[in-house]
Amino acid sequence: MSRIRQQNVTAAQWSANGGALGSPDLTVAGNQIFGANVFSTDVQRARLPKHVFKALQTSLAKGESLDPSLADSVAQAMKGWALEKGATHFTHWFQPLTGMTAEKHDSFYGPTGDGNAIAEFSGKELIQGEPDASSFPTGGIRATFEARGYTAWDPTSPAFIMENPNGALLCIPTAFVSWTGEALDTKIPLLRSMDALSRSAMRALSLLGEHDATRVFTTVGPEQEYFLIDEQYYYERPDLITTGRTLFGAKPPKGHELDEHYFGSIPERILACMMETELELSKLGVPVKTRHNEVAPNQYEIAPIFENSNVGCDHQQLTMQLLQNIARRYGLVCLLHEKPFAGVNGSGKHNNWSMGTDKGMNLLEPGATPSENMQFLFFCAAVIQAVNSHQALLRASVANVGQDHRLGANEAPPAIISIFLGAELEKVFNAIASGDAAVSSDNGFLGLGTPALPPLPMHGGDRNRTSPFAFTGNKFEFRMLGSSASLGLPNTVLNTIAAEAIDDLADALESKLGDSTSIDEAVLEVVRDAYNANSQIVFDGDNYADEWHTEAEQRGLSNLSSTPDALPWFVEESTVDVMSKYGVLSERELEARYEVAVEQYGTKVNIEAETAASIARTMLLPAAVRHLNELIASGREGLIDEFAPIVAEFHQGIVALEKANGDPGLEGMELALYFRDTVIPAMTVVRECADRLERLVADDLWPLPKYSEILFIK
Repeated sequence: MSRIRQQNVTAAQWSANGGALGSPDLTVAGNQIFGANVFSTDVQRARLPKHVFKALQTSLAKGESLDPSLADSVAQAMKGWALEKGATHFTHWFQPLTGMTAEKHDSFYGPTGDGNAIAEFSGKELIQGEPDASSFPTGGIRATFEARGYTAWDPTSPAFIMENPNGALLCIPTAFVSWTGEALDTKIPLLRSMDALSRSAMRALSLLGEHDATRVFTTVGPEQEYFLIDEQYYYERPDLITTGRTLFGAKPPKGHELDEHYFGSIPERILACMMETELELSKLGVPVKTRHNEVAPNQYEIAPIFENSNVGCDHQQLTMQLLQNIARRYGLVCLLHEKPFAGVNGSGKHNNWSMGTDKGMNLLEPGATPSENMQFLFFCAAVIQAVNSHQALLRASVANVGQDHRLGANEAPPAIISIFLGAELEKVFNAIASGDAAVSSDNGFLGLGTPALPPLPMHGGDRNRTSPFAFTGNKFEFRMLGSSASLGLPNTVLNTIAAEAIDDLADALESKLGDSTSIDEAVLEVVRDAYNANSQIVFDGDNYADEWHTEAEQRGLSNLSSTPDALPWFVEESTVDVMSKYGVLSERELEARYEVAVEQYGTKVNIEAETAASIARTMLLPAAVRHLNELIASGREGLIDEFAPIVAEFHQGIVALEKANGDPGLEGMELALYFRDTVIPAMTVVRECADRLERLVADDLWPLPKYSEILFIK
């Protein structure tokens, strides 16, 4: 048996390690695990003095800061709970502009001077930390030699315990700021945007006659796609290790054409990994609900139910972290890159977004008769206006180098933003726009042709899987996020632009009500005007079709096909205006995010290009030359004539790529454009030639595991 075949056999072998087996009987009250490692409201109620607990809950309900005088009591309760859970250290857990999470661990224990140690944790340590900020991306907000930065406790996202085989860690969700007060993370702008939307929505609700609510929250429910592959193949692929995606790889004879993987039976090894991941997420209070096979082989999805946007974003970071950590226990590696395999569907993250009051009212719930639901029509029209007015900014919020391989590739929404409302809802808005009476139809039931099966209630329209921004019942599904993305920035943008649109419509409504118009009449007039001004963003057709690109251009919609096209919208005047107006991001903070994103784009392409050149030069070219030598030794002229020109072409491509990888003497966006227009095409030439060689070089000489192995051996 060849070396490669032996590796495949090894990778395919797996036996249960017991990690996720023997789960507790959840019908027994004492075995309930959900939130077991969270400093939850119930834990706080049991451990805090009554007046401290009441003050903390009041602060959280009103979105106000906690009185510092109570922080010591909270810290002592949190410390006692964490110590009982086995924690020896605590960390301020934050989310810098890397898109990942960061932490610095400090011990609870300090020496007493008599050879002993005592566990200490004060309110000051709870509220504020001071990690070294010198090496985090800041986009010029502070110079490298200015190391000071602060983390600030976020009491709206509960502290939690991260377990480790050798102990436990108390994690305190925090914000991260520069020493001069600018936001250096994704949490601060998100919280600011949630406050902004709440203020705008509360004003609108008051005009609409709703006075019970005291606050409006945005909610999020992300659907996370990811790949699981055997770790043996991962460690044999320097490109996967360094860049997260395969820079080489010929299309396998079988991909996902047969569609048998989607929603198929989950392999035992994969299911065991999923179950342990869900178990650990449950302990952390992450409300995971759904798991299934995705379209591509070895691709899967996990999704929670809706949560407050801030907590949901924190939980999403934990989900990605645990997916990667726990996969290793099963001899697997979790890939979160947007496009780890060329020619195979990539991975995204559907961002289900909605608005609701503290009384449990969903502002985007159409009800049985949406045409008569004035509140729903008002807020839905505001979202339509927001997306149309800031479509380019929304596109920029999901831009990264991995996304450029995925968006618009007939597997994910295109780079053009549009809204799908569904047949029933679009009919309602079109009727309002034309001045006709809007009537909601009774959708009836769908008979299945046999009395053995029950009739199914019909929806008002089909789903449109090609739409980047689709209304799906009582929420909008923003489908353009990449698998590796933090939810923070896209939801910050959504909240802020929605706040602006709600205020615009509220201004119009207030004016009409001042003219003694009835509330229903006034709302319908406002909705009509808003829809007529923004209906070009509504599209119910095939977003993958080439014809849509032409039509979208005629409608005046943006088509920002690459990350360098999209990023400048972070610093466009319209963006600066709306973000500054609502106190979400200052012009300086926006410029910082633009600079960070531009730099990260160039850096990641450069890493990919140098990795590709190295693999091609030191692994693939030698394999091709050895194969050529064997052909020459065989004297088979036809085979030599077929193969030798490809080797020469491959060598020329490598030389050109190595030259392109040299320092062009450019900076900022000019450098990003150079990478897009010069380096990436040079990489493409090398890859196309290498993938041809993969199909010709002897199997035992080719040094990289192939797609047919990586994707189908589970």
